[in-house]
Amino acid sequence: MEEPFGLLIACALGIERFALRSAGRADAAGPVTVLRTGMGPKNAEHAVARALGEARHRDAAVIASGFCAGLAPGMNPGDLIVADETRGAGGSTPCTATELLVEALTRAVPGHAVHTGPLTGSDHVVRGEERVALRATGAVAVDMESATTLRTALRAGPRPVAAVRVVVDAPEHELVRIGTVRGGISAFRVLRAVLPAFYEWHRSLLLPRR
Repeated sequence: MEEPFGLLIACALGIERFALRSAGRADAAGPVTVLRTGMGPKNAEHAVARALGEARHRDAAVIASGFCAGLAPGMNPGDLIVADETRGAGGSTPCTATELLVEALTRAVPGHAVHTGPLTGSDHVVRGEERVALRATGAVAVDMESATTLRTALRAGPRPVAAVRVVVDAPEHELVRIGTVRGGISAFRVLRAVLPAFYEWHRSLLLPRR
């Protein structure tokens, strides 16, 4: 029997990798790698291209994950973002099976809001009026790596791609404000809980299509 294609989960920060690795691999349907890319689009591009150049990751599905800044009023630290597309300097990238991820995350992390929509990219931390301007484009959240991660993944070959982020910074809870630590802890706990949903998404992609 042919071995199922793997799952590559890409994140920028060490704390994100720690959260995503700490829940184990008991429900994984195939090989799983959590890749720390480093911050910013250039680091993401180089790390993802290098990883997908290895034979063991050649056909892997790719999820960009970690923390992000929410753009919509009313968002809170710990809210989840499931991108239906990522937007960056290289254009937009549609995501795979967004609805399934939303359903799986609702079960995996009950009680936390799940927002869907475009996830836009930036090469710097976004605050204030710039956040408002990005929201006006229709984007629901912003981060520095997801758009480049998915674009690089598809450049290496056709594969399922997705982006799931946890809000750590929102319009009423910007990083410079009091309460950041509490918000960060909430986001970390949510990120630790998302792996079962990632595995469910991955398993669904392995099922025969009729």
